[in-house]
Amino acid sequence: MARRRGLSADEKALWSRVASTAVPLHPRRSEAAPLPDPLISTPPVKPVPPAAARPDLMPLDDFRIGARPLKSASTRIELSSHPAQSVREHPLRMDHKTHRRMNQGKLAPEARIDLHGMTLSVAQPNLIRFVMNAHTSGLRLVLVITGKGREGGPDAPLPVRPGALRHNVPLWLHMAPLAPLVLQVRPAHRRHGGEGAYYVYLRR
Repeated sequence: MARRRGLSADEKALWSRVASTAVPLHPRRSEAAPLPDPLISTPPVKPVPPAAARPDLMPLDDFRIGARPLKSASTRIELSSHPAQSVREHPLRMDHKTHRRMNQGKLAPEARIDLHGMTLSVAQPNLIRFVMNAHTSGLRLVLVITGKGREGGPDAPLPVRPGALRHNVPLWLHMAPLAPLVLQVRPAHRRHGGEGAYYVYLRR
C-alpha cells in the first residue's frame, strides 16, 4: 500500500493564508454545549410545578389506612326540604274549620295503614290499594303511618335523607292514580303519630 504524501512547506503556507480569511457559517456552534452521549445519559426531565395548596386535602405523606379524611368547609350537599314543611306549603283545599280541627288532632281517622318497615317497592302498591278502597268505601279521613326514619351518622359516606317513606308518601299521594282521590295531605297530630304519619283527607 502506498503511503500518503504529506503537505509540503509551500502547501502548508498556502493553507494557512486561506484558513485565516475563512468565515464560519455557524459561529455559535462552537460555543454550544456538547451533545450528550445517548448511550450513557438520559434527557433532562422537566420539573412539574406543584399543585395549588388545598387545606382541605390530607398530604399523601400523612395518609394512613383507616384515617378519616379532612372535612372541607366549601363542600356542602343540599338535601330536600323537610317533608312536613313541604306538605304544609301545599294550598288549602278543604274546609278551614275541618282543617283546623284535623290539625289539632280532634278528628279521629276512619282507617289507617302502617307502612313503617316496608321497602318503597312494597309500600307504594299497598298505599294505592288502601287509599282506593277507603275512597270506594266513602271514608274521608285516613291515617298513613310512615315512621320517622333513621338519619345518617357523622361517619356515613354520603348524606342520608332520613325517612325515605316519609318523603315519598306525599309524592305518591299527589301522583296518579291517587291524585284525583286526595283532597288534602297534612302531617298528623302528635297523638296520631306526629312527624311519622300523615292525615289524608279524601274527596267525596
